[in-house]
Amino acid sequence: MPSGSPTRLCQLFAFVSLISCINAFYIPGFSIKSYVDDEVIPLQVNKVYSDRSQLQYAYYDLPFVCPPTGKLHAGHPSGRSVSLNLGEVLRGDRIMTSDYDLVMGQDQECQYLCSHKTDRQGVQRARDLIEEGYVAEWIVDNLPGATSFVTVDRTHKYYAAGFKIGYKDFSPLTAKQKYYINNHITLVVRYRKASGRAGNRGGKVIVGFEVYPKSIETAHRDSTGCPQEIRSDNNGMEMYIPPNNTKLASQYPSSSYLPEADDVDDGSTLTVPYTYAVYFREDETIEWSKRWDLYFNNQEESNVIHWLAIVNSLVICSLLTVIVIMVINRTYRQVHGKDGAGDDGKLLLKHRKPTNGTKSPRLREKAPAGLLEQSGDTGRDDDLSSDEEFVEDISGWKLLHGDVFRAPPYAGYLAPLIGSGMQLVFMATGLLVLSCFGILNPSFRGGFVSVGVGLFVFAGVISGYFSSRLYKTFGGKNWRKNTFMTALLFPGLLFTTIFILNLFVWAQASSTALPFGTLVGLIALMLLIQLPLVYVGSWYGFHQSQPYEHPTKTSSVPRLVPEQVWYTQNIYGALIAGFVPFAVVFIELLFVFRSLWQDKSGYYYVFGFLSIVSLVGILTVVEVTVVATYIMLCQENYNWWWQSVFIGGGSSFWIFLYCIVFYYTKLNVHGFISGLLFFSYSLLACTVYGLLTGTVGFLTAYTFVRRIYGAIKAD
Repeated sequence: MPSGSPTRLCQLFAFVSLISCINAFYIPGFSIKSYVDDEVIPLQVNKVYSDRSQLQYAYYDLPFVCPPTGKLHAGHPSGRSVSLNLGEVLRGDRIMTSDYDLVMGQDQECQYLCSHKTDRQGVQRARDLIEEGYVAEWIVDNLPGATSFVTVDRTHKYYAAGFKIGYKDFSPLTAKQKYYINNHITLVVRYRKASGRAGNRGGKVIVGFEVYPKSIETAHRDSTGCPQEIRSDNNGMEMYIPPNNTKLASQYPSSSYLPEADDVDDGSTLTVPYTYAVYFREDETIEWSKRWDLYFNNQEESNVIHWLAIVNSLVICSLLTVIVIMVINRTYRQVHGKDGAGDDGKLLLKHRKPTNGTKSPRLREKAPAGLLEQSGDTGRDDDLSSDEEFVEDISGWKLLHGDVFRAPPYAGYLAPLIGSGMQLVFMATGLLVLSCFGILNPSFRGGFVSVGVGLFVFAGVISGYFSSRLYKTFGGKNWRKNTFMTALLFPGLLFTTIFILNLFVWAQASSTALPFGTLVGLIALMLLIQLPLVYVGSWYGFHQSQPYEHPTKTSSVPRLVPEQVWYTQNIYGALIAGFVPFAVVFIELLFVFRSLWQDKSGYYYVFGFLSIVSLVGILTVVEVTVVATYIMLCQENYNWWWQSVFIGGGSSFWIFLYCIVFYYTKLNVHGFISGLLFFSYSLLACTVYGLLTGTVGFLTAYTFVRRIYGAIKAD
């Protein structure tokens, strides 16, 4: 069998595996919970959130809702916090048991909950949240309560997670804006018969949870507190307390105009009655394993755009592949052909005709001083054709055999960053694989972040190994210092940034703020688990492994780098090269941004498409790095170490610009804190992405340089 056959088989298997998981199927839970008739079903309340703000609030922290009574419901007292994983805490979840009674199979047309008195500040808080379009998230059987919608042609039904806490309208008499609270909630629980033994015992599984909010005024209620006419049109429950004119008149004695708003709390309150209805409806058309499909709205329409993104990525990647093949082919010809190499494969340093008016320093020293030799050289130069001049010009990379592996400046920072980059590569690969095969899915609330943090921490062994071995290759001696920098430099910067942002969110009393215990836990995770793992990997990489071997020896005197053309300089080269990978992923990024920032009621679910686009994007980074590094070497610039990182991570700059454009053109976010959180977390995400792709670029350039210089013997 040819040597390339196993490689081709592996590539074919990987491609088929990716195609098979394009639809990103999911496992909507590890166990199916079934309920029998008359069994209590717990309803949990979580938080309120808005597409117009990055601040979230715990539902029971709102001053205008019914507080928990502490009574037992489904074996747990109301107001009891549910255990959350790390991802749920980081995303602002605050799940608690509630006082709502749901009993399988028992419909309740109206059930009184409470009449809650709220003061002027509470009323104003409700008006502010309604103005910002906040929605509430309730949970039944791990399904978020959803608002049901039907397409225009009435052929498809889909869900939007959450329901509005209220709405605003204009008075027909005064034309002033009024705010109404949704104080009557209709809950529709859809179920079907359970499969297997549970179904034979009368078990039922929940396949849908719909919420229909309504605002009903205080008047016209019976003795139980329920509205007398629930199904008819009712006047809404306005969140409004008339101003205290007596107090305002004393406060403004010389004014003929009294303001309507009274911010001073005078003890006035507004009583808001809360009721709810529960209906159970059997629905055999929805499989339990497909119950999340309704939350994935516009699936068929978006699939076309996802395929367009893949085609766009493949076209760009194919063009780059052709360029890389040309580069490799030319390099192979120069090494094994007649262009600059002898018959025995040894490098023969030729006299090059400089293109920019300057000569390579070492060639200038070796130039003959005699008049005849100079005349002969001039004659030979005049005989060269334009093609030969081009070949001589691009073969400058072979002149750097004594400098190309010289340790870079600030090598003590490069090694730890590459180590942290390897952690990110391992984490991203694991997340995409688990998501593509359905282990991480919307039903695993907070699982993506929790598993990501776990993978990052336990990849500390890999980080320490690569960092210390690279540090040893650079000639470093203090491996313990490198270990601490690897374990604390990048994670410490991330934690410090998050902590500073958390101070702003704390001041807003938002559930987005991380609790103090969570911050302590993150520090413990970093110091007690990640640091020892990095230490173990560093010890093995420094003491048990040899430094990376280089095919050529480094000279004692560094070569002077000629003046570079503008597009090969650090900043310009990185930005130009980074635009190509950005062009590959920007279409898919639009869907990710919509799920994260614009449409928080939806879920991003097409991890199969994301995996393919990410794979093509990484391949594009590899190819761009090869081409850019080759151009640098041909310009006799051996400072490729840091530049390869900048080239690989250059697309993060364009992604951040894309975030800015998305903010001003697509989002309708209000408030300084929300804007600060958006730009800060976007910059943080782009930094993580830049380090990840920069590490890929570094590894690519390192492998490429070692290969091409390993094919020659330099005298």
